[in-house]
Amino acid sequence: MPEAALLAALRQMVPEGAGLGWADAALDHPLMPGESLPGAVPARLREFAAGRTAARMALAAIGAGSVALPKAADRTPVWPAGIIGSITHSGRHCLAVAMLAGQFRGIGIDLEEDGPLDSALWDTILRPEERGQMTGALAKRVFSAKEAAFKAQYPVSRSLFDFDVMRVDLQDTLFTAIFMQAVPPFASGDRIAGRTARVGGHVLTLAHV
Repeated sequence: MPEAALLAALRQMVPEGAGLGWADAALDHPLMPGESLPGAVPARLREFAAGRTAARMALAAIGAGSVALPKAADRTPVWPAGIIGSITHSGRHCLAVAMLAGQFRGIGIDLEEDGPLDSALWDTILRPEERGQMTGALAKRVFSAKEAAFKAQYPVSRSLFDFDVMRVDLQDTLFTAIFMQAVPPFASGDRIAGRTARVGGHVLTLAHV
């Protein structure tokens, strides 16, 4: 089953002790009190609820129990104190990872359909030095790496920034996201490590800080 392959691939990426979850965004999942998405169309609400369901599975896997994950003002999930986590969606697949904070300050996952990145987006996603010898499939992996790295750093910096703030160096299944300008507390030249895989018709990526 596609979800089994995605979870197996994610298990190979995550640090020891992390919990994982998967839910089907095509199905209706219950929300807990405090979880809401006012004004959302039905498909977006199903995706939101599936993400929360996957996150609770990940939390249960590390013994954190079943808790509500409300949406903060910046639209990110509010994880329980002492826990870091990440949620990603692609089509019917919702994946989540959760782990105790300590060794890492942030973790990010991203899931994209495995196909070329629209060339109209290249100037937005890729830095000039990244575009040399680039193919559409590689560009999609760079995009996914930047998404995962952004999610991983956000709990630390609480800063929004454009894609050109980071450069991604891909090395087979590994990548490094490099800050090309300061995003306090990150300095220009600071690096975020990650891993990427092509599995089940998707590009799956993980980064941690």
